[in-house]
This record gives sequence, structure tokens and C-alpha cells, in this order.
Amino acid sequence: MVEDDALEQWFCREVLPLERSLTAFIRRNWRVESEVMDLRQDIYERVLGGASAGLPANVSGYVYTVARNHLITQAKRKAIVSIDLYAGIEGLPADADPLTPERHATARDELRRVQAGLDRLPARCREIVSLRKIEGLSSRDVAERLDIGIDAVDHQTSMGMRALADFMLGGEGRVARPLRRRPAKRGSLT
Repeated sequence: MVEDDALEQWFCREVLPLERSLTAFIRRNWRVESEVMDLRQDIYERVLGGASAGLPANVSGYVYTVARNHLITQAKRKAIVSIDLYAGIEGLPADADPLTPERHATARDELRRVQAGLDRLPARCREIVSLRKIEGLSSRDVAERLDIGIDAVDHQTSMGMRALADFMLGGEGRVARPLRRRPAKRGSLT
């Protein structure tokens, strides 16, 4: 057991100089800015509690391990949904449809627009995008099915999705093919 005075001196000498980098570490790994200072204080509390049994040899490694573990614990706690949140669901009528007719109509219009965008793609590109994004096949599975390379599948998927996004945002939805450079003629300086 470490005496309180020695623990306090150790903390001021070894841990507090890490404050700036520890705060930056927390900011990089935590989404809610307003919670960063509270998290840092919680970490300090855990560092002091653990060090009271014996001072660690590698202080920065110890502090960052405590910080990482604390952030993981806090993230898990935030992911747990309270049962009270679901208590009101029982009061809803069983036949209630949360989708209004307007939402159904809007969704149908969006699906028609996606289909129109897909129809504008070149046949091979459309087939690859459909297999990858609609049927959910992996690049490897699509490559095997179509007997082409995985890089070609990824390239076609990327081009097709860009064209589809362009169409959905009001553009023409054309597949943009990269410009190929012609090989320089022998003897030219370009």
C-alpha cells in the first residue's frame, strides 16, 4: 500500500504532465465533447485507485490502458437500452402502421428513381452493382460468378454507385470513365 503523500507526489510528477495528451486521446476516441473533462477525471480517479496498491513502472502505458478500458466500459454502458424505453410500446395498437400513406408513396417514388438510375447504367456495370448492392454478394462472389477479376468488380461497383448517386441528386447519372493516356511515341519529349 502506497502512502497518500507519496501517491500524491507521484501523481503530480508522473501523471499530470500527461494531461494534454490524455485529453487529446479522449477527444479522438469519444464523440461527445461535453463529456471529455468528466471522463478525464474518472480516469484520474481510477489511476489513483489502482496505483494506491503499488506504483506502476510504465506510467504512460498504465494511464492509457486505464483510459482505454474506461472508454470501452462507458461506450458499452451507453449502448445498453433501458427497459423503460420499451414500456410504452405495449400501449400501441397491434394493427398500427407507423408508415403513413405519404411515406409509402415517397418510398415508392424513390424506388422508381433508383430503378431508373440503374437502368441508365451500362449492362455489365448494372449487373455488378445489382449483385453487390441489391443481392449483397461479396466482390469475390461476383468475380467468380462473372468470371472477372475482383479489382474489376470493385472498379465497376464504384463507378456505378457514383453514377447512381449523381442521378439520385438530379444529375444525368452517366458512368464517368477515366481518361486513358496514350503511350508517348518513341523519340518525343512529352
